[in-house]
Amino acid sequence: MTRYAIVADLNRCVGCQTCTSACKHQNATAPGIQWRKVLDFEVGEFPEVSRAFVPVGCMHCDEPPCLEVCPSTATRKRADGIVTIDYDICIGCAYCAIACPYQARFRVDAPANAYGGERMRHERLRDDPARLGVAQKCTFCVERIDAGMAAGLVPGIDPEATPACVNSCIAGALTFGDIEDADSNVSTLLRENRHFRMHEDLGTGPGIYYLYDGEIGQTAPIEPAPMVAEPAGMAAVLPRLQHSWDWRAVGNFIFGGAGSGLLIAAALYGLIAPPMWSAVFLGLALVGAGLGCVWLEIGRPWRFLNVFRHPAQSWMSREAGIALAYFALGGLAWLTGALALLLLAAPFAFAFVYAQARILRAARGIPLWRQKQIVPLIVVTGLTEGAGLFAVVALIDQALAGVDIGLLHHGWLAGGLFALVVLRFALWQVYRRALGHGGAPKAALAELDETPLALAGLGQAIILVLVSAAFLTPASLGVAGALALLTGWRFKFALVTRAAFNQGYEIARMPARGAGVSGPGIRPGWVAE
Repeated sequence: MTRYAIVADLNRCVGCQTCTSACKHQNATAPGIQWRKVLDFEVGEFPEVSRAFVPVGCMHCDEPPCLEVCPSTATRKRADGIVTIDYDICIGCAYCAIACPYQARFRVDAPANAYGGERMRHERLRDDPARLGVAQKCTFCVERIDAGMAAGLVPGIDPEATPACVNSCIAGALTFGDIEDADSNVSTLLRENRHFRMHEDLGTGPGIYYLYDGEIGQTAPIEPAPMVAEPAGMAAVLPRLQHSWDWRAVGNFIFGGAGSGLLIAAALYGLIAPPMWSAVFLGLALVGAGLGCVWLEIGRPWRFLNVFRHPAQSWMSREAGIALAYFALGGLAWLTGALALLLLAAPFAFAFVYAQARILRAARGIPLWRQKQIVPLIVVTGLTEGAGLFAVVALIDQALAGVDIGLLHHGWLAGGLFALVVLRFALWQVYRRALGHGGAPKAALAELDETPLALAGLGQAIILVLVSAAFLTPASLGVAGALALLTGWRFKFALVTRAAFNQGYEIARMPARGAGVSGPGIRPGWVAE
């Protein structure tokens, strides 16, 4: 087999950015979009200062998180390990950009000018409309590789069959070749030098290897990488807040979770009392509104049917498939007034909110989301929101119809909401403890803990007091339900738009530059474990 990879010698790289320029020239990327770039780390305190230049880009992973989450199958991995994107079927959901721990994927929604005003001639000539509104990234210059091999050339040896960034490196710091060939240039380098891969602990199997020491035959395990100091003047290396998903993506989690929980509550209530069909209709409308927000979010909205193409792996595809059955059964139940259909729809509503939780869990590029404890927390949060909203709808229906829902039914509503709020609080505590020290970037934890009306603390105690007072003052149940709903929505909004910091960049060892020796690695923006 063949497995192409890049070996980057951090001892040789001088940070000239020639590879960056070569990549931009070869691929005509939009202004501000760099498929290949070089980071500049400077750590320590004078006179003990270390510096490193680190080329980064798509790692063409053995287990690409982007491929796993892609709902349209636009992201594919070739037999030679190169990860590609089919621009013709990509819907531009940016899920792959969220899932990538290396910040290597981009989406450009409109043509851009490098200097403003009218576009320059070369920008117009090299414009590629197929890339607008879809994911894009480094391809290892796959067209050069394929054309070169068709002409009998060897990638990594013959320049015409080698990625442009490798060809352009003035210091000879980049080497490209087949890592499965024991006698290849890259295999020889890795055999004779100490090396590491970035974020290897995430299990992605990145295809870019970094040499950090020239001691031949030294293959001892790499030491832990405590951060020596914050990087000097390089905000780009710190974990940064993701901007691929905004309020439109949040709308799906907010409305979808609450709507699903509301329909489930309505179905369960139908077992002890006449079904409340207004709640069923509202639940379906909320889920529909959430999916509508997603449609507004994607870069190529008229390709939305491609979301169904990858149910074998993508939780986004699964969510879409579940939604079809959910709406079919729920809609028929509302139209016909059949409780049996409503009860059949309830499991699909639960599956829908579960799929939403797994969508977050699968995004390995966002540390706060990839925690396994987030799945039960998001599911129970949706159920709590639905129960709270059902309490509000029930009291409104009671007031409009002038019918007393009865003490027994009132007690079921209050008891169910009380139990869900307690369970949500407990799961929040488990989730927050799981993050612990070193489980997420410092900025992400700060945003999560400073969120007003968070799931912990005084806010939840107030809800429980109001629920307990519902037998004395029925209106307090509606207030408690509204607060249970709003605190859940506020948490989700913060989780997706305020605290969703990416992985950032790190290196396991600082390189041995000149006559020096390699030093401890750097993980900027994280709490030391």
